[in-house]
Amino acid sequence: MPISAGYVVRETASNLWRNRLMALAAILTVGVSLSLVGTALLLRQSVNSQLAALGDNVDLQIFMKPTAPLGDTNAIQTTARETSQIKRCNYLNHQQSYEQMVALFKSQPSIIKVLTPATTPPVFQCTLVHPKDASAVANLFNTQAGVYEVTFPAQSIRTLIALSNVLQVVLFTIAVVLLMSAVVLILMAIRMAIFARRREVAVMRLVGATAWFIRLPFMVEGLVQGLLGAVVAVGIVLLGDIGIRTLLHRFSEFQSAVVPGHDVIVTEILVVIVGMVVGVVGSAVAVRRFLTV
Repeated sequence: MPISAGYVVRETASNLWRNRLMALAAILTVGVSLSLVGTALLLRQSVNSQLAALGDNVDLQIFMKPTAPLGDTNAIQTTARETSQIKRCNYLNHQQSYEQMVALFKSQPSIIKVLTPATTPPVFQCTLVHPKDASAVANLFNTQAGVYEVTFPAQSIRTLIALSNVLQVVLFTIAVVLLMSAVVLILMAIRMAIFARRREVAVMRLVGATAWFIRLPFMVEGLVQGLLGAVVAVGIVLLGDIGIRTLLHRFSEFQSAVVPGHDVIVTEILVVIVGMVVGVVGSAVAVRRFLTV
């Protein structure tokens, strides 16, 4: 018995309408769970972008003592030039360092009042070949004459990575639980559709309908539920991304955390694929367990 597209569409629509409340619950559950998956993936990409930006900017700052003689400063400059882990260094003298401090603390006039060009330490702002070498390079310069302090954002990077990992684990765990719930809901929706049409299925078997002729509408029903849930998730993730972009545009220091558009598109495609797989798995299990052909 040939299978026509019109027959599959009619039977799928009929099944979905019969069990519309169960189907709606499955669609919403898939949508929520996949939106968490999409959010977790975008979070990972955002953190990776921020870490890459940190690697392209200043990785290490060598603060000289305000009273350090010119010879000590020249020695540090020579050492930095000869250190293979350092890509480049930018030297700020007393005045330039003071101007930078004023720009950084312009919202805190009490700090600016106690600063003067003479008391503001000169600083070497260095970019490393590999940011992970910051600790070793800092140890090298900490013992040099005239050096007041060497700082690098290692703790900030570790905190950022740790926080990202925790959030991703939490989001993925909740998403997996909800996806399992979605599979069960789709399975139950298909089971109810099979039960409601058990007499029709029996008649089709008697007139010689093939196994796939009977099974296909139920399989497509699960696929449609998963796909509609994925569409809901795509909308949620897209709105979330737009909101985050708008928020980050207000803070220039976090511009690098904005996820590129092509990465968002890839994430959305992955969400759709996962939704379709969830729908097919739920319907396949239901058909295998509850439909005898």
